[in-house]
Amino acid sequence: MSLLPKQIQTAIDEFSKLPGIGPKSAERLTFHLLRSSKSSPERLGTALGQLKQHLGYCTVCQMVVAGEGKCTICTSRERNQEQILVVEEPLEVIAFEKSGYKGLYHVLHGVLSPIDGMGPEQLKLKELIDRCTAGNIAEVIIATNLDVEGEATANYIKEKIKGTVPTITRIAHGLPRGADIEFADQVTLREAVAGRRKA
Repeated sequence: MSLLPKQIQTAIDEFSKLPGIGPKSAERLTFHLLRSSKSSPERLGTALGQLKQHLGYCTVCQMVVAGEGKCTICTSRERNQEQILVVEEPLEVIAFEKSGYKGLYHVLHGVLSPIDGMGPEQLKLKELIDRCTAGNIAEVIIATNLDVEGEATANYIKEKIKGTVPTITRIAHGLPRGADIEFADQVTLREAVAGRRKA
């Protein structure tokens, strides 16, 4: 039996379901909201309640958009319309935008993972293949993570679009700036050597 009132325990339980939030963090978040002004949790509740309302996916790149239609990246004339960067999740679009990338994107909304029930049909792969077979794409840059699922997804994409796109590349993986080589794992070092560039 919990010492806490039901509504507090329910909030803790719900926060605990979020990625990266353990029981202690869930408790801290709940009690922070409890101590804050009445309007703070109400605004959070309203924002969460409206999170999935009136949202859709860009009809081209599958990025999350308000309403329907194309996103601002796909409609921009300042983007390289012949280059597509393929990412796993919408948050990665934001990361690449901060890096200064100026081409187009395609969001898969996951990776191939049979153990999690994620096959090609669950991802936005057909939409990517359709874009590539339309014939106006010069390069597809595959930017899935360097794990088993990410590599499997990258290989699947490569097999499906080869012959329809002149250039298929994979982002280089390796040592982050400021990292010590002695602490890097074997995979990171191998990728750092494979992704080397002219000095």
